[in-house]
Amino acid sequence: MSRPGLLLVFGTRPEAIKLCPLIQELRRREEFAVRVCVTAQHRAMLDQVLETFQVVPDYDLDIMRPHQNLAGITARILDSLDPVLCECSPQMVIVQGDTTTTLAGALAAFYRRISVAHVEAGLRTGDPAHPFPEEMNRVLTSRLAQLHFAPTQAAANNLRAEGIRPEHIHITGNTGIDAVLYVSRALESGALQVSEWPWLDTRRRLIVVTSHRRENFGDGFRREMNALLRIAQRADVQLVYPVHRNPNVFAPANELLGGRPNIHLVEPLSYVPFIDLLRRAYFLITDSGGIQEEAPSLGKPVLVMREKTERPEAVEAGTVKLVGTDEERIVGEATRLLDDTGEYLRMTRVHNPYGDGEASRRIGGILQQYLAGSA
Repeated sequence: MSRPGLLLVFGTRPEAIKLCPLIQELRRREEFAVRVCVTAQHRAMLDQVLETFQVVPDYDLDIMRPHQNLAGITARILDSLDPVLCECSPQMVIVQGDTTTTLAGALAAFYRRISVAHVEAGLRTGDPAHPFPEEMNRVLTSRLAQLHFAPTQAAANNLRAEGIRPEHIHITGNTGIDAVLYVSRALESGALQVSEWPWLDTRRRLIVVTSHRRENFGDGFRREMNALLRIAQRADVQLVYPVHRNPNVFAPANELLGGRPNIHLVEPLSYVPFIDLLRRAYFLITDSGGIQEEAPSLGKPVLVMREKTERPEAVEAGTVKLVGTDEERIVGEATRLLDDTGEYLRMTRVHNPYGDGEASRRIGGILQQYLAGSA
């Protein structure tokens, strides 16, 4: 009897980070015929992660275009993915998270009557505008999927509240923790190495910054940059900000922060150097969803420049704090972490509600049982 075919579809760096450990796990199992299709919604940043985990796609749709919009991305993925589904006829398509690729991949599979498994299912803010369009991408993907791999109990509860049958929901932890622990341990052991950071001043506390959320573009983003500028005026800190290439981010970031003392604007980093920076950081200021999950595994406090988060567990655990895009609040909370040792230590508790590094193994076992039962 032929092995059940699995097609993993993804297109961005965050998806790759969270699916590459699962790809490695599934390929270790002889029960599956595993194929990988990348849309390349983000080209360069995607390729960096694939190289780190030594994953070579079977199909590369290469849909990225300059100044692409959401409608164009969605249409190109649907049009390009359908022939792939016809050619390889998988028994199940696996998608991850909340991107346009996630929704389009699930919809393309639905059109071909192919089952869908959703990794990192059930995250919700309850507000379709925050994050945009990710919140609705997740909600709609949940309506299309047959298997839901929820990272936490809260995510599973969200799915049940929306009418998803409990037997289709599995709490697995987050595969992103599998990835960050794998890389962090390899860096500590010397199995992975990165070049030295020539600008890193060990006498100053390192604050790592990321910011690229679509809903913060414009005034909100400029408030963020002004806050960072004020924080960097302290003599005891240095900020490192890998700047996303999106022109809505790149132009104002360089305008407001470029050439300023104690601020290093760098090119987007590949995954291994970025995890190395996280290991060295005193704390993080970000609007990234993934960092809210990764940093607690490394014992790093996180200030999140968003009004709402679909990852409330770390906020409840005390390792993450929402600061929005309010300049005064960002500066105030950063100052608190720098000046209040007790507050800093409280937020550095190494407690990660998102997993223990075994999510990929759990998902592999669930898929094996599910596909054996449906054969």
